[in-house]
Parts: sequence; C-alpha cells; structure tokens
Amino acid sequence: MEKNQITYLQGLTTLCDARSCRASSWDQSGRNKDYWLIEPGQAVILAEIDGPGCINHIWMTSFCRKIIGPSIQDPVLGSSVAPVTEMENAIGVNWEVNDPDYYRKVLIKMTWENQERPSVLVPLGDFFCIGHSMPASFSSIPFHVSSRPQEECTFGGTASMNCYFPMPFNEKARIEIINENERQLGLFFHIDYELYHEKKKNLAYFHAAWHREKPCKGWGQELAVNTPEVNSVANLTGEDNYVFLDIKGEGHYVGCNLSVTHFQGSWWGEGDDMIFIDGEELPSINGTGSEDYFNHAWGMQKNQSLYSGTIIHETTVQGYQVSYRFHITDPIHFKESIRVTMEHGHANHLSDDWASTAYWYQKLPSEGVKIASVSERIPLKKLQEVPESGEIKLNEEMKAAKEASKKRHEGFLSEKMHQNSLNAARTIAASKGNIELSRKVKEIYDNRQ
Repeated sequence: MEKNQITYLQGLTTLCDARSCRASSWDQSGRNKDYWLIEPGQAVILAEIDGPGCINHIWMTSFCRKIIGPSIQDPVLGSSVAPVTEMENAIGVNWEVNDPDYYRKVLIKMTWENQERPSVLVPLGDFFCIGHSMPASFSSIPFHVSSRPQEECTFGGTASMNCYFPMPFNEKARIEIINENERQLGLFFHIDYELYHEKKKNLAYFHAAWHREKPCKGWGQELAVNTPEVNSVANLTGEDNYVFLDIKGEGHYVGCNLSVTHFQGSWWGEGDDMIFIDGEELPSINGTGSEDYFNHAWGMQKNQSLYSGTIIHETTVQGYQVSYRFHITDPIHFKESIRVTMEHGHANHLSDDWASTAYWYQKLPSEGVKIASVSERIPLKKLQEVPESGEIKLNEEMKAAKEASKKRHEGFLSEKMHQNSLNAARTIAASKGNIELSRKVKEIYDNRQ
C-alpha cells in the first residue's frame, strides 16, 4: 500500500518517462469550427484512450440556446463563424435565450478498464460544481469555473469549466457526453492526458455520482432553525439524513458539492455531517453543523478557498446556495464501504431541495453509478409573475406584422436547423478522428520504448 502523501509542485523537479497528449473538439479540417454539435438523444465519445495513462485536466465550455424570434442575420454565413453573435441580443437583430435546464439534462460519463458500468455519470454542470444549472465563477484545487459577469447566476449561462482531478487507468479510458435534452448541444473541450510504458499497481480509480432529494424528508418545516423545540430532538443514527454517497469497496472519499433550494426562509443549514465507515451502525465521524463541514462558521460566507467555500450564496440569489468541500489533504479512507450523510436542518426537520455530486477514488471492479431521469433532475425556479394584458383588438397592420414575423421566423428556423444539421454531421467523424489520433500517438510512443 502506498503511503498517503502529496507531491504536487515537488513532482515538477523530477523527470518523467511519459507522453503528453490531448483529445479535443478542434476542427480536424483545419478551419475554425472548433466545437461539436451533439444532437438530442445522442451519445458521443469525446475520448477513448488505450493505457496505461492518466487524464490530468479536462476543460469544457458549452452552449444550448432557444430561438425566440427570427434574426435578420444570414444563417448560412452565421454557421461559418464562432457562435458568439447570439450571446448578446441586439434589439431587432436577433432574439435567443440560453436553455435554462441543459446543464442538468446533459450527462458526462466516464468508464475505466472496459468495465460494463460507468464510474462517472453526472449532469454536466453539477460535475463541474455548477449547481441549479446556474454557473458562478470560483477557483479551487480540483475545479475552476469562469463565467461572464452578465451571465453569472443565471439559468443556463455560459461558463468555462475545468477539472484537475487525476484519473489514472491501465487498460482504457472512455469519456462520453450524453445529450438527453430536446435541443442540440454545442461543446468545446480539451482532455489532457499522459501515456506511460508501465502499468501502475494499487490504482484507485476516479468516481463521481449525483444525488437529489426534492424535497428532503423533513418533519418540522414550520419550525425555525436553531429553536429550542427543534434542538430538543435527538439524532444519533442518521436516519433520514441526506445521503451524498453510499457505496461498497475500498478507497477514499475526496469531497462533494451541494446545491440547496431553501423554501422556509430561516436558514437551510445547522445539520451535522455523519459519516459511516465499513458498515458501522453509528457514525465514527460526526460534525457540528452544515457550515462547519464546508469549513465556514456562523453560517456560510461569500468566499472561496482552495478546498472549500461558497460558489453561490443564498443572499446573491435568494434561496439558492451552492457550497463545496474537497478532502484533498484529508481524504476519508474506507476498506469495505462508506456512507456520507448530513442532516437537513437539525435532526432533519427541514424539507428543502438538495442535490449533490460526490467524488471518490476506489479499486475496481466497483458497483458503478446510476442517474435519475431527466424529469427528476430539472432545477426548481422561482419565477416572476407576469400579469395578463387582456385581449387587444388587432387592426390590419397588427395582423400583417404578426403574420410576417411568423413567416420570417419559420424560414429562419428552417435554414438555421439545416445549417446546424450540417455542423452536427461532423461530430461522429470527429469522434472517430480523436480515437484514431490517440491510438496513433500511443503507437509512436510505444515504439520509442
């Protein structure tokens, strides 16, 4: 068994017999369409890599938009440039909006060593700590997200997404995107990895799983947090706690992100973390409050650190909180099983909407991970009430204006969808090109051994 240690920057002082490689969405014709369009219901392989090797970095950015009204821009010429003109609607020129739910409708899937079941199957946004389908800029050791200020904390806003968790493998790694949305997904990506000549022993493989309770099973939603009545109830067993992770095997838990939609109006926290290791009936790791687990105190503050913090604060977007905690220097080890839980309010008295992504490493074979249906993943939204204007009698000019707009919209959509289909047709060929390139690079590397 290897000693638990972090080399990090010290590792840069030692030469390594490795080959650096990348799989990406680059335009393999040499032009500038450096993104893939993934059709509704389509699963696409981004990278399939023969080992031994290790994925060290994943960068992605994506777009998924709904066309509200017709554009006066040429859809044919528009399909030949980077998809940026639609990001800022010029009044009277174009009218598109971000799909508010696609970060939850699109899945990222990772499979190691030809296993039948994936080790990662998580909504795209939540994997990168984008909770509620609302991106917000933050930096940590394993994840970094950068969102345009005008799109931060908006449903479906654009963002640059980075993951630095190392993902080793000996035989094969496969990363896929599954588009369970009803609209096309545009995706730019880099997957940076290394190849080695020799297989590594005692590998712990990267895993991630998503879970949601909508709502959590609370018994006192009408009671305020931290009142004498609530605090008089005991919870030693963790019954009805929210469960971040419950798996069998040998490995170490390395953290999570948590997205909470709070309904009651007092506070969503005050619940203790309770972690059960190797089948124990009572937890041997007990916390002192939700904010304490996320390394804050006296509530959650609007700050971030390398290992823990707030991504979206409940006062920034009323009622929504996204927090993270990574056990990089303090992984939680298990030999047989682990169950990571937290109370939702003291003794589970609150009935909020909780969703989380847990990250861990373990030996293979593992149980694999499952994912809830699309309908169970959609984020809840607090919508603005819009009053009805009442019926207006249309004159002939009004009728003509509506009919002309409808006709122009239909024509624009038809050509836009045609151009998108032409772009989407490149995706499967590009996927095969990535696989072929990775095999070619490995062959060259192996022959130089």
